[in-house]
Amino acid sequence: MVGMTDYFALLQEPRRPWLDADALKQKFLARSSEIHPDRLHAASAADQRAATRRYSELNAAYLCLREPRDRVRHLLELVLGCKPEDLQEMPAELADLYLDFASVCRDADGFLARQSTVTSPLLRAQSFPEAQHWTDLLTSRQRILARRQAALLECLRTLDTSWAETGVESPAPSGLLAELGVICRQLGFFSRWNGQIQERLVRLML
Repeated sequence: MVGMTDYFALLQEPRRPWLDADALKQKFLARSSEIHPDRLHAASAADQRAATRRYSELNAAYLCLREPRDRVRHLLELVLGCKPEDLQEMPAELADLYLDFASVCRDADGFLARQSTVTSPLLRAQSFPEAQHWTDLLTSRQRILARRQAALLECLRTLDTSWAETGVESPAPSGLLAELGVICRQLGFFSRWNGQIQERLVRLML
């Protein structure tokens, strides 16, 4: 992709699906302290703007590479030369999981809608057991998501080994790129679902 910034290069990291999170953070902190705009308070306005731009790019690189889904997506963009296809269609292997989550969220929304019309402190207190029921159900779905995401990240570690074995100068096999694409999309679904569940959990606590 023309003009796309290579975030791996910015943080002097190899283009790989898996990176050590702690090592990446330490490298970011060291690099950001070196180029932080505050170090150039006596510089010209142009130099300060350039420093701010470099710092913003470095920060964007770290925020991207620290998240597995964003990192894999960026890696695929660099390798393919274009954005990977962002399919919205539900993968067949996630259909049952989605239907279960959607059902729980829909029913929790019904309780929240009813609860929003209750103004009496006594009646709200009486509804606490039901609120706890929906909190427990939503939390159990978060745990399922966490387990599924952990399994995906383990797959990503395994693929990283295969990626390294192809060699830096070798083109990545199309099968490996396809597997990374599947993991990227599934991580995207899981992140979105987790956000939807967390939003309802916050509302239940209010």
